[in-house]
Amino acid sequence: MKDRSDLTPKEINRDLLDFPLHKPLWFFGVSLVFVTFITAGLVTAGFLIMVGVGVMGIDRPAMWAFLITNFVFWVGISHAGVMISAILRLVHAEWRRPVTRAAEVLTVFSLATAATFPFLHTGRQWRTMYWAFPYDFWRGVWPDVRSPLIWDPSAIFTYLTGSTLFLYVALLPDLAVAREYAKGTMRKVYAVLSLGFRGTTRQWRLQALAGILLSALILPVFVSVHSIVSWDFAVALVPGWHSTVFAPYFVAGAVHSGVSAVATIMALMRRLFRLEKYITPDHFDAIGRLLIPVACGWLYFWWMDFYFGIYSRATDEVAVQFSRTFVYPYNVLTPIFLLAGFFIPVPLFLFRRVRRNITAMLWLTLLVNVGMWLERFIIIVPALTYKQPFSFSWTAFSPTWADWLMTLWAFGLVLLGVLLFAKFFPIIPLYDIKEGQTIKAEVQIGRVKVPAVVRE
Repeated sequence: MKDRSDLTPKEINRDLLDFPLHKPLWFFGVSLVFVTFITAGLVTAGFLIMVGVGVMGIDRPAMWAFLITNFVFWVGISHAGVMISAILRLVHAEWRRPVTRAAEVLTVFSLATAATFPFLHTGRQWRTMYWAFPYDFWRGVWPDVRSPLIWDPSAIFTYLTGSTLFLYVALLPDLAVAREYAKGTMRKVYAVLSLGFRGTTRQWRLQALAGILLSALILPVFVSVHSIVSWDFAVALVPGWHSTVFAPYFVAGAVHSGVSAVATIMALMRRLFRLEKYITPDHFDAIGRLLIPVACGWLYFWWMDFYFGIYSRATDEVAVQFSRTFVYPYNVLTPIFLLAGFFIPVPLFLFRRVRRNITAMLWLTLLVNVGMWLERFIIIVPALTYKQPFSFSWTAFSPTWADWLMTLWAFGLVLLGVLLFAKFFPIIPLYDIKEGQTIKAEVQIGRVKVPAVVRE
C-alpha cells in the first residue's frame, strides 16, 4: 500500500472525496437500519406525548431514569470534539489531523440528540420551551435562575452553536475542493456552502485565525457544560447526588467516554470508507495513551464520590452507597461498569501491541462506553429509589419497552447523522492532511535533512 506521505494532493482529493461523490450499496442498507431505530423512537415519543411519561418505567420515587441517563451520556460523548480537536489543535499535536472532523461531527449530533431528552422527560412538552425560554417578558414572567431547566438549555445551546461554527469554519476549504470535483446540483450546493472560498492568502489567514480563536473560546464552555449537567444533581438534596466532587467527576467521565467513542468511530470509518492510508495504527496508539491518564482520573473521582458518601456517616448517604454496591440489580451492574469502564480496557491499553491492534481498540472502546452508560444509570437511579427514610418506601426501577426504544432511537439518530455527514462532506479534512504532509516533509541540504517548512 502506498504510504500517505507519498500521496499527491490530487490523490488525497480523490481518496477522501470518493465516498461523498459516490453511492455504495451498503450505505442504503446501513441507513435503513438507523432509520428504523429513529422511526421506532419517534413513534414512542409521540405515544409518550399523548399518554404521558408514565409509559416509561419511571415512578415515584424513581422519577429520573433512562431518559436522563441518555441525556447525561450523550452530553458526555459530545466532549470528544473539543478534547480531540480544539485542545490538540492548540498544543499542535500532529496525530490529531485525520481524527478532528469525526470528533467535531460526533459532538454536534450527540449534543443535538442529548437536547431532546429533557424536553421529552418533563411532560407537557408544549409548555417546556416556554418555561425554559420565556418569551413574553412584558408580562414580567422571568425564569427561575436557580432551576436546572435554565442552566441546561443555556449551556447546551451555547456549546452546540460554538461546536457547529467550529466545524463549519474548518470545513470551508474542503467545501471549495468538493465544489471543483462535484457535478450538477451538488456542485451548486458546495458553491453556496463554501462562501466563495478560493484559497487566497488572506482567506487562509482568516480561516486559521478563526479556528484558533474558536478553539480557545470553546474551552470554557467545554468545562462548563458537563459541570452544569452535574449540578443538576449536586444542587438537589438527594442523598448520593449532593456531592461537591460531581463537576470534575462528570467532566473526567465525559472525556473518557467521548474519546473512546471517537476511537470507535475511527475504526468503523477506516473499514467502511477505506481510509487505511489515512487512519493508521499510530492514531489508535496515541488515543490509547491519551485514554490511560483520563481513565485513571475518572476512577479517582469515582472513588472520591464513593468514599465521601461512606465517610460522611450520614445514614441516608451510606444507604445509597450501600444500595449501589450490594443491592440487586446494582450489585451486578456496578462490577460490570467498573470492569467495562476501567479494569478491562485500561490495563490492556498499557500494551503497545493492543493499542495498535485496530480490532482490539474497536471492541475495547465500545466496552468503555457500555461501562460509562451503566455508570450514569447507577449514579441516577439508586439515589432516588433508596432516598426515602423508611425502608418500606424503597422501590426498584424496571425499564419498559419505551425506555429501550428511546435508547435505540438516540443511537440511531447520532450514527445516522454521522453517516449522512460523511456522505455529503469529507469526514477527514483534506487541507489538514496536506498541511501535515508539508510540515512532515524534509529536504536534503548537503548532508543534512531539514524540515521543508519552518513553523513559527
